[in-house]
Amino acid sequence: MDKVLITGVAGFLGSHLADHLIKAGYKVVGVDNLIGGDLENLDKQVEFYQYNCQDFEKINKITKGVKYIYHCAATAHEGLSVFSPTEIAKNNLVASNSVIAAGINNKVKRIIYCSSMARYGRQVLPFTEDMKPMPVDPYGICKVAGEETLKILCDLNKVEWVIAVPHNIIGPKQKYDDPFRNVISIFLNRILQGKPPLIYGDGKQKRCFSYIDDCVYCLLKMLDDKNVISQIINIGPDENFITINEAAEICSNISGSNFKPEYLEDRPQEVKEATCSADKARKLLNYETKTSLEEGIRKTYEYIKKRGTRPFDYNIELEINNELTPETWKNKEI
Repeated sequence: MDKVLITGVAGFLGSHLADHLIKAGYKVVGVDNLIGGDLENLDKQVEFYQYNCQDFEKINKITKGVKYIYHCAATAHEGLSVFSPTEIAKNNLVASNSVIAAGINNKVKRIIYCSSMARYGRQVLPFTEDMKPMPVDPYGICKVAGEETLKILCDLNKVEWVIAVPHNIIGPKQKYDDPFRNVISIFLNRILQGKPPLIYGDGKQKRCFSYIDDCVYCLLKMLDDKNVISQIINIGPDENFITINEAAEICSNISGSNFKPEYLEDRPQEVKEATCSADKARKLLNYETKTSLEEGIRKTYEYIKKRGTRPFDYNIELEINNELTPETWKNKEI
């Protein structure tokens, strides 16, 4: 039985990936510091360690005998990274370096590194994998630096690598009490609390949203497919490119509420329009959008409703607190 290490295994993406790999007959070892993860997400068959990925000695130890690594762990907060760059760097760049080093030291066959659409910054749409990365916030910078470390060290040590670029994933098991990210889940958590959606800026920002199962389908194919070695591949739809205003309206309609959004000041450094081309994923992974946007939001809504609303958890402290910092973050009042 091949052994797979998943970092961020108690998180949204990592836990879904673990579920599918266990069903496919793999032995799953998982690590998570539980900043963004939840033990309730974990299958009991996961060999779980509550470690921080920055701790090389511990990660190195649990990587012994591992054949594949999915590096999903991240403090994936683009907006917050402008105000807490130190914490973001530790939990992304330092953590990634540790996981990559442990994988190479233990002679794993392949590392699948989950990057971010933040790598592209503000460029001509849609973003394609051949574009030069041009991140505009510390989080994006960390993800790109991790990519470069992965490529250099894996090529040097003859370890296979793949870079996946999933974006704006939604679905059950997503952390919906995070005040800094996951806009759809924030909307739904507030609506179910009897509160209107909060929108930063004018709501004309545009995004495509990926349903978790469609994303995991691609990641599973990256495990041993020879065609994806040394490739960067966007994962997610390039249709249904909608505004945040439209997303809020869909959430309100699905919930049966009539809430109108409340608007706040823009968040600094936010990329207004971002979407990735899925052409390469279609070609190499046979990607297709199987779950519509509305159905994905509905399933997310039903999950939150069944589980119960939660107060928002401000578990990352602001390092820069000034006139540019969103008032909702300063006052912890989402």
